[in-house]
Amino acid sequence: MRDFAHEIEQRKQAGLYRTRRLISGPQQPALMAGGTPLLSFCSNDYLGLANHPDNIAALISALPKTGLGGAASHLVCGHHDAHHQLEQRLAAFTQRSSALFFSTGYMANMGVISALAGRGDTIFSDRLNHASIIDGCILSRARVQRYAHGDVGALESMLAETSGHKLVVTDGVFSMDGDVAPLKALARVCRAHDALLVVDDAHGIGVCGPQGRGSVLEAGLSEDEVPLLIGTLGKAVGTSGAFVAGPAVLMDYLVQKARTYIYTTAMPPALAAATCASLDLIEAGESRREHLRELIARFRAGAEQLGYELMPSQSPIQPIMIGGNQEALALSQALEQQGVLVTAIRPPTVPAGEARLRVTLSAAHTCEQLGQLLRALAQSRALLSGRASPPVAAV
Repeated sequence: MRDFAHEIEQRKQAGLYRTRRLISGPQQPALMAGGTPLLSFCSNDYLGLANHPDNIAALISALPKTGLGGAASHLVCGHHDAHHQLEQRLAAFTQRSSALFFSTGYMANMGVISALAGRGDTIFSDRLNHASIIDGCILSRARVQRYAHGDVGALESMLAETSGHKLVVTDGVFSMDGDVAPLKALARVCRAHDALLVVDDAHGIGVCGPQGRGSVLEAGLSEDEVPLLIGTLGKAVGTSGAFVAGPAVLMDYLVQKARTYIYTTAMPPALAAATCASLDLIEAGESRREHLRELIARFRAGAEQLGYELMPSQSPIQPIMIGGNQEALALSQALEQQGVLVTAIRPPTVPAGEARLRVTLSAAHTCEQLGQLLRALAQSRALLSGRASPPVAAV
């Protein structure tokens, strides 16, 4: 029998062991983690809407009308009015013809990719795409070619050498580096080589573009240029679930073919109602995005002044590059000892030798809280320089 315990021990020795952190109370910058108050800089709640009173009120108001559970799949009797209204709202928000409401972003990526490509087809995937995209490519049984991160020239050469049905898949905003895909150039080469472009804008929706409509609209690209847009609702939108938006014919095709949509129970309809309320807040929330941009600029200036290596990201995702797994864990632990929570990100989530602390900023953070983070980073840098040795703990 395979020695699972031995493999776990090996992961601990390599600094790759993972644990779950027990959070109590609502998601917000000031968290209770394991009974200890911590200031969190590792949530994807980029606009601070996960605990917004208007969204909570919308959920409570909808429950008596919709009930709690989805109770059935969408194709049996689970497709509620609230789901339909959310899909119409998402289509309008992203300026697209139609939309489908999925249970998670992972399910959306796996369902869309495996439905749109199969044996005999070719998928082209950015090397730094999210795990859900990678797994969707594997599930499709199509031939998969990975192009160097953001390298449109390499992609174009691959497309030119390939015949048959071609699918190009990319993140909009990359979840670990925080940079934005070269969407205009990708749309151009896809059109030139008759490839279907799919963009997963999980980390762009709510944050980028006019009224937070995402990185695709920030790039000025239409539905004709980017036929399929995927987004999650559990990040900047602050609720839960995911969606796919695009031409009505493709949404109909996915209803017929996307197994992760067909064979799962529909999400609670009251949650769909709360998501509609959150989209209203996003559209009217330019002040939140302005504050978020100010926090990003202040963080980058402060962290670089302290000598930390950052990635060229203007998004709320601000990685601090460390390199070694144990060193990243040590810095995370040093920050936690000062009441600041920033988790270490290690392989296989990022490439070997590129362990980092992934700082994520939220419009719910205050400038004073950002100052606390920078002071903790300054103190921790001094500790890690040898003046003291913080214990290394796996997080």
